[in-house]
Order: sequence, then C-alpha cells, then structure tokens
Amino acid sequence: VLMTTVTQPQSESGHRAHLGWALALITVAQLMVVLDATIANIALPYIQEDLGFTNAGLTWVVTGYALAFGSLLLLGGRLGDLYGRRRIFMIGLIVFAIASLLGGLAQSESLLLAARALQGLGAAMASPAALALITTTFPAGPARNRAFAVYAAMSGAGAAVGLILGGWLTGSGFDLGGVFIHGWRLTFLINVPIGLIAAFMAPRVLSESERHPGSLDIPGALTGSLGLLGVVYGLSRAGNAEYGW
Repeated sequence: VLMTTVTQPQSESGHRAHLGWALALITVAQLMVVLDATIANIALPYIQEDLGFTNAGLTWVVTGYALAFGSLLLLGGRLGDLYGRRRIFMIGLIVFAIASLLGGLAQSESLLLAARALQGLGAAMASPAALALITTTFPAGPARNRAFAVYAAMSGAGAAVGLILGGWLTGSGFDLGGVFIHGWRLTFLINVPIGLIAAFMAPRVLSESERHPGSLDIPGALTGSLGLLGVVYGLSRAGNAEYGW
C-alpha cells in the first residue's frame, strides 16, 4: 500500500510535466506561425531599400505568406489525417525553418517572395496538425479545455507580438565577421532555431496519431489556391490608376 501511494503521485506528476512540455511545444510553434504574418510589416521599408523592391512587389511580402498559408490549410490538415499529425507537424516546422533561412539570406525580390510562399506552405502543414495534436495528446476534460484556451490565446496574441518583435528586431542588426546583418533579416532568421528545435523535440513529447485511409485532392488544392491568388491579385491591381477596374 505504501509503495502504491508513493508511486501514484510520482506518475501523475510526471504525466502533468509531460503534458506541460507538449503544450509549450505546440503553442510556441503556433505563435511562431501566426506572428510571421505581421513580423515583417515594420521591416518593409528596409526590405525595399535593401533589395530594391517596387511598391507593388513589396505588398506581396506580407500577402504572399498569408495567401499560401490560408489557401493550403485544408491540404495541410488532410496530410495530417493521412500520414500522422506529429509527422506533418515536424515536416511543416522544418519547411518553415528552411524557408525562413532562405528569406533571411535573400539577395533578390524573387527569392524573398518565394521564401515567403514556402513559409506559408510550412505554416499550413504545422498549424492544423498542432491543433489536432491537442485532441490526441490531452485527455478530454479540464486538461484539454485549458490546452485549447492557451492555444487560442497564443493565436490571438500572435499578431500583436509580431509587430512588437518585428520592430525590435528591425532596429537591432549586428556585425558578423565584418559583414553587417540588417535588422530586417533577423525577422526571418529568428524562426530558424525555434523551428528546428521544436521539430527536434516533437518526437520526445508528442505521441503520433493514428492514420486514416483516404486520398489527397491535389487538383482542388491547386485550383483553390490559384483562384484565391487571382482574386487578391485582381483587387490589388484595381487600385492602380494604370490598370483600373
């Protein structure tokens, strides 16, 4: 009886600690994905000056990420159903980190815009998987309710945190072996260690979900993304006096 009494609190404490680490990992990843929609806003004038962006092209630094993220969310969620939420969560984080590295090192307008679109793809894979992992990791009841509350709070705070962090990073910059790293590049490079560490920790604190049979609707994902791109592109051009409605 004494051994049972001692062992049970220890196991419950270890279980709570495990759930705490799982929630921290999921929410940090979600915060990184959400804040990246706004973290580059304050850096836009510096990006334009450094890479020679046109005014029209500059808007796509923000819009390109949001479009790729929003239009591919359904596809990212479906990938998690078919191949496992933890696996897609990890792949999404790695894609996001690689895209952030490319964006931070970009020397041309086209490379930065491509990196932002690739960031959106990684975010569209990681974000729905993170939400689904809450339901597979936390037992139904108060623990799951608290996890959803923290997740929602992080998602809601992401936009504000992105502006604050973007302003601070844009004004910082540093010298690296005689090469000055502009502050706007840090708004992308900061995601690299966070994304890779989160992907590395995922197998240690998150359990893999069961897979479900089915197939991917690739044509639907492509046409949906292209349709949304066409609408946004048309509306952005309509405000230009050279083109008009």
